[in-house]
Amino acid sequence: MAFIPMFLVVLLSVELMIFMRPSMASPATFAQDFDITWANTHIKQMQKENAIQLILDQSSGCGFTSKNKYMFGRISMKIKLIPGDSAGTVTAFYMASETNGTRDEVDFEFLGNRSGQPYTVQTNVYARGKGDREQRVNLWFDPSAQFHTYSILWNRHHIVFYVDEVPIRVYKNNENKRVPYPNSQPMRIHSTLWEADNWATRGGLEKIDWSKAPFYAYYKDFDIEACPVYRNNGCRTNSNHWWDGPAYQRLNPVQARNYRWVRVNHMVYDYCIDKSRNPNPPRECLAGI
Repeated sequence: MAFIPMFLVVLLSVELMIFMRPSMASPATFAQDFDITWANTHIKQMQKENAIQLILDQSSGCGFTSKNKYMFGRISMKIKLIPGDSAGTVTAFYMASETNGTRDEVDFEFLGNRSGQPYTVQTNVYARGKGDREQRVNLWFDPSAQFHTYSILWNRHHIVFYVDEVPIRVYKNNENKRVPYPNSQPMRIHSTLWEADNWATRGGLEKIDWSKAPFYAYYKDFDIEACPVYRNNGCRTNSNHWWDGPAYQRLNPVQARNYRWVRVNHMVYDYCIDKSRNPNPPRECLAGI
């Protein structure tokens, strides 16, 4: 069992009591909100469609996407990742627009590992076609032992990546500093399980061991609290949703402390300080949280 500092447990408890968001939608079944888009033989619905199993073997990976496009909100899923030797695999949970040259995208990518090594989560943000904003955090628990909640909060002010309600990354809206921000294109929710052993584990040094296949990842509690985009329904301009409220425009003090704890103790890569890629830090890296 992973060690979690007592102060973090206490702070999380306080945060959940004080700063709970006002809208708590019931998680939907998989079939209500999603379609299988890749290898339907490799996605199995379980628990009366309340959970699914994703399968990766030598014949195929798999993927699914939301029926609707969304413009701002909060997306959460509970995921149990591949146990044991998962090197070379990537389990991804992300949002993306349906535009190529000007694509917006917000990524969680869970990078497989050799047995006994930490699981790494990579996040990335694309805005108007520009990405290359990778950050990596080693998770402080075994994400294959039980389900954990992974969430994306996306509003006009910032994008926040959460792991079990702990913020691990913040990408602020810095358009006033001429930094692109995803705020004009609706996005669908996607998830995939696939082979990427040319880069996923130790930069591609660790290859996938197909003798361990098939590989399984599990999802449940598909919780979408976001504005579905239909024709001229005001998602882009309506700022009266709970996720645009004052409590969600910046991290509160508890969240900020948890965020710093993650960054100090568990961050293993940050494009902002990679001098080989960015001799001068990009403008968004100087903005803080």
